[in-house]
Amino acid sequence: MRRALPLLIGLLAASSCLSSGARADDTLSFPVLVPLTGFLSLEGTSQRNGAVLALKQTPAGVAIASEVVDTGTSPEAAVTALERAAGRGTVGAVAASMLGTQMLAMLPLAQELKLPLVTVSGTASITEQGNPWVFRFFPGDAVTKAAHARYVVEELGKRQPAVIYQTTAYGQSGKTHLDAAFKALGVTPVFEEGVDPAAKDLLPVLTKALAAKPDVLVLHLHSGPTALLLRQAASSGVAVPIVAGSAMHQPSTAALLEPAELKGVCAETAASPISGDTAEVKAFTEAYRAAFGKEPDAFALGQYDGMTMVLEAVKAGARSPDAIAKALSAESFKGLAMTYKSDGKGNMAHSAVIVCYDGASRVPALVKRYDDPTLAVK
Repeated sequence: MRRALPLLIGLLAASSCLSSGARADDTLSFPVLVPLTGFLSLEGTSQRNGAVLALKQTPAGVAIASEVVDTGTSPEAAVTALERAAGRGTVGAVAASMLGTQMLAMLPLAQELKLPLVTVSGTASITEQGNPWVFRFFPGDAVTKAAHARYVVEELGKRQPAVIYQTTAYGQSGKTHLDAAFKALGVTPVFEEGVDPAAKDLLPVLTKALAAKPDVLVLHLHSGPTALLLRQAASSGVAVPIVAGSAMHQPSTAALLEPAELKGVCAETAASPISGDTAEVKAFTEAYRAAFGKEPDAFALGQYDGMTMVLEAVKAGARSPDAIAKALSAESFKGLAMTYKSDGKGNMAHSAVIVCYDGASRVPALVKRYDDPTLAVK
């Protein structure tokens, strides 16, 4: 399994009908169970779109069926969605929620049902449960937060960070790995505080952070809170540099801000499709725009690559969840964002990038790439 399925003219054709030569009993279902409402709706919509676009690439001789289910933000809703999806035909694999608490809730059921969960959740602990049915196509916090911290310290030369993170499982995971990465680099944050994703005013925490006299603000927040804090920082005339988490690279996050409010802001992520560093990524971006009328982000691209690897396994003859899981566990795959290979725990992605905004547009420039699979600071 060496390269992604090509982006063909027929990519946007419906994929739910029988392909030429397919029999009804060849039908494989690939449910898309993602958060489309709640505080992770922007990220979840990108995840859905990536999965849907990939699943329109139907291998010859196989019928592909799929349904999209909104899991909201409740772990119980995600488990219920998985239970119901498993009862509807032969499920090959599931495009599973990027919300860490939902993934952790679904993992025991996925193991019981023996169904591969293909996700872009960054929460580190989902691949630390000893569960062989999870496959993460987005670099986990051990990778992205190491890149985050290394860029702050090694590239910007900053050693007094103020860290503002989310109180969710995602936020707690990111904070833990930032702490470890900064410690390994000999740096101790001058301020750390968590904020609830429902907070409507982040000026109080921003004021407290600045009172600690940091030389850089380090953010690990969801999309909405990231935009809110950056807007309030810009209106307050904050001069210290800001290096945010992966939510910032999303075009949907940048759209919430004026280009001038983004000036000098950088962010870690797995990829930036709209920055278009290869012809293949540019083709993906055009296909995504044509299908959904919006710009893709790394969550969309990671889920696209993940489901495309699943379809490559089907193309090679895998016709059961067990066969698909074995292919994901054993094979390497040259996707659009990076080359994927399991580390034995289901971590498939081992690269991260840093992007920065110039204040003139909402399209960031890719300024640093970390491709070392041992990137995580020990």
